[in-house]
Amino acid sequence: MGVGIPGQVGNEAAKAEFLKCRGSGSPLILNPMTDALFSADELPAANPMGQSSPVVLARKWRPKKFAQVVGQSHVVNALSHALDAQRLHHAYLLTGTRGTGKTTLARIIAKALNCEQGIRSEPCGVCSACTQIDGGRFVDYIEIDAASNRGVGEIQQLLEQAQFAPTAGRFKVYVIDEVHMLSKHAFNAMLKTLEEPPADVKFLLATTDPQQIPVTVLSRCLQFNLKNVPPDTLQSHLAWVLEQEGIGADLEALHWIALAASGSVRDGLSLTDQAIAYGAGSVTAEAVQAMLGLVQRELLAKLLHTIADHDPQAAFAALEELLTAGASADAMLADMAKWFHQAATLATLKIDAHNDPTGTVAVLAQKLSPELLQLNYQITVLGRRDLPLAPDERTGLEMTLLRLLAFQPESASSAPSASSSGRAPEARASASLRAQAPRTEARAPRATPPAPAAASAAPVMSAPKSVSLTPAQWPTVSRSLAVSGLAKQFVQQAQLIACEDAGRTVNCRFRVTIPALTETAIIAKAQDALATYFGKPCRIETEVGEAATMTAAAEDADAATKAQEEAERVIHSDPIVQSVLKEFSGATIVPGSIRPVKKGSSS
Repeated sequence: MGVGIPGQVGNEAAKAEFLKCRGSGSPLILNPMTDALFSADELPAANPMGQSSPVVLARKWRPKKFAQVVGQSHVVNALSHALDAQRLHHAYLLTGTRGTGKTTLARIIAKALNCEQGIRSEPCGVCSACTQIDGGRFVDYIEIDAASNRGVGEIQQLLEQAQFAPTAGRFKVYVIDEVHMLSKHAFNAMLKTLEEPPADVKFLLATTDPQQIPVTVLSRCLQFNLKNVPPDTLQSHLAWVLEQEGIGADLEALHWIALAASGSVRDGLSLTDQAIAYGAGSVTAEAVQAMLGLVQRELLAKLLHTIADHDPQAAFAALEELLTAGASADAMLADMAKWFHQAATLATLKIDAHNDPTGTVAVLAQKLSPELLQLNYQITVLGRRDLPLAPDERTGLEMTLLRLLAFQPESASSAPSASSSGRAPEARASASLRAQAPRTEARAPRATPPAPAAASAAPVMSAPKSVSLTPAQWPTVSRSLAVSGLAKQFVQQAQLIACEDAGRTVNCRFRVTIPALTETAIIAKAQDALATYFGKPCRIETEVGEAATMTAAAEDADAATKAQEEAERVIHSDPIVQSVLKEFSGATIVPGSIRPVKKGSSS
């Protein structure tokens, strides 16, 4: 004989008495599915001793008001203003990744709509409606999981119940979680009711994949996109929760948990629960790193320092330390890619990296060129991608490290100067590889030459550095550049204002008459072409205005005009043409029919 929940019969009788159809007075026959609409895990658990069971942090600190929602101010503000102004929509769609607050916001909206103090953005939280919604026991709050109730039959039963008036509240609120899991026929079945529901029915739909929802459903809903919570915001929230719990925590540990949560508050609180258990009642950085399998920052910083110094022996020794400490190859390469990215940002945009107590980012930005940082980032990302294809994880990791030590951009070793010949060339691991390639240009001998020989070689070494380009030379040079499309139009229509050799780069300033030719992509192609011409990187600045000197396009247009005029003069003065015009009175040469003959390449 089964034992029922105390008061169950009385509750069901009360439901049957109040659930009456609008206008008919006939009672609603409760469907068995209705009992499954309430999650049993939302009810407070109790043990045989009468003591309440511990509640996980994600449920214990679930927001009960809009003000407690973390990282979703854009959605909270919109919903609060709508509730305060009584501008209520009949269907809301909440989208976002897991753990960002979709179901939580749905419950708060349901409380705001049914609070006994009136419709307001801040429900009281103490009335019977608010407390029953928080406990999952409110009759007019129906929450279902579309993944397990995805058929057209379940949706039809739900919509049939929507035709009946609310039992205890002001509105009957239907929350359909993971609504994208509904079948196509189920979506079609709810279209009419979703478009014109009864005045006292509200639909709250939640999904992690709005792309799978038909546009016919999207157009009937007021959509709110929940963002991933930033790591800093989530870290502050976790610190506040642990403070309320009276549990000590390291800020570094919370930083790693916030990063591992990937923008999900629920994941962050669940990881915090796990860290508390792992750390025997406290949250420490060492315990969190071990729990998450993270790479120790000091050991990884040591490895990156050896890569920046191009010291293969020390690099492999540091790699062995990391592997001995239990670091995984995937985590190592992921963290290395992050540090190369931060170093490239610092070197190029002068943006300092946060949370870098080891100072590795600054060292990488100082010792490695921006080109080499870009290459190292690409090698690291591709090495991580190819890990499953390697014979084993260690082999793939070591080959990636060898690539980082062996390769560097060609510009890092091209055009060596006398001042740089004594600047630790042996530190570049790839110098010996490039030295084996055949070269036609003069190179400094490996042995120390006598002073006269070095002096005689100086003009040869400094020749590639000298860059001279005048506005008069520019039209001829522009025709020789390997560009096409709009980039070709730019170089041929631009007037060279100034060209300055800045040592490592060449700075050129141009004036164009068409603003559209100053787009970033066009300028980038022109810079690449000029860099090839000069033999060093080129930086272009542009201004819009009328050209004061001749450009290649203007010269070509002038030459074409002169050729056309010469062709017309030759035709008109030709004796045969003149005789034909005299023979046929009134005959004329069709305007525009004369074209100059293009000469061969010998012209």
